[in-house]
Amino acid sequence: MLTVDDICALSELTDDEIAAIAHHEHIPEICAAEFGHYLVHSENGVPMLHRIILDDIEEAKRNGDTATLEHLRGVLRRFVAAHPELAAKRSTEKA
Repeated sequence: MLTVDDICALSELTDDEIAAIAHHEHIPEICAAEFGHYLVHSENGVPMLHRIILDDIEEAKRNGDTATLEHLRGVLRRFVAAHPELAAKRSTEKA
């Protein structure tokens, strides 16, 4: 039997990325892990995950939640570093 930790590990996302998806989509983390795994493997999924984290950052700004804001900025930095295709995609869109 798989545990929640097993499913999260199989998602290919960090715990923080899964938490950001869960918060954004208002779903349990186990569902967020499954959804995130689907997105990571879909054509436009990585940019969608990027947008989810950005949306969560904007919400934290609006709410004045500086602790969450700083945490999510770190999540975003790590996500972008792990997905260099984001920078490549943005540079081709600008051309």
